[in-house]
Amino acid sequence: MPSYEQLSELLDPATTVLLTVECQQGVVGPDSALPELAKEFRASGALAQVARLVTAAHESGVQVMHAVAERRPDGRGANHNARLFRAAERLPVRQLSGTTAVRVAPPIEVADEDLVVRRLHGLSPLAGTDVDALLRNLGCRTLIVTGVSANVAVPNAVFDAVNRGYTVVVPSDAIAGVPSDYTPAMIRNTLALVATVATTDEVLACLKRPRRVSRA
Repeated sequence: MPSYEQLSELLDPATTVLLTVECQQGVVGPDSALPELAKEFRASGALAQVARLVTAAHESGVQVMHAVAERRPDGRGANHNARLFRAAERLPVRQLSGTTAVRVAPPIEVADEDLVVRRLHGLSPLAGTDVDALLRNLGCRTLIVTGVSANVAVPNAVFDAVNRGYTVVVPSDAIAGVPSDYTPAMIRNTLALVATVATTDEVLACLKRPRRVSRA
């Protein structure tokens, strides 16, 4: 784990953005299309940790961005080139635009100043979306990545952010995947090679500083 000084240097509120990945009701909520993943995200405490991080970001002036995966009812523009996409089409709960399934899940609070970026295709919150352009316009240098899943979307987000020149911080207890023992293995053997891994408490300690001047 990084020292407080090292982490604090990375997490300058003026140049840090907190990203939540697919923390939407249809993925991590009680009526999830992926009940095993939703159960793990809640039982592990990761959902509660994401909510804590979002609240702290709001209080400290760190920009919050929510990356949501959805699809049109007619499926236009959606991928069909992997088993994961084809399986999603058969799930009882579909992430359709405008439905409850694509709303950010409680207890995570969405503030007026938060940015919600929706994608209709692919596996990554960054590839082919507005996320990268928004981060650059915000002056982001460090991206905190949270959410689900450690199997697919989270590593995609981390790799794409690193490839685009951002420094990434991953709160290890604010992401989850299935099975439960997969997440720590992914963090230890993969994400730790490209991102700074910390705990939610360590990140929170660095975010508790005076609110910065608004970017507006």
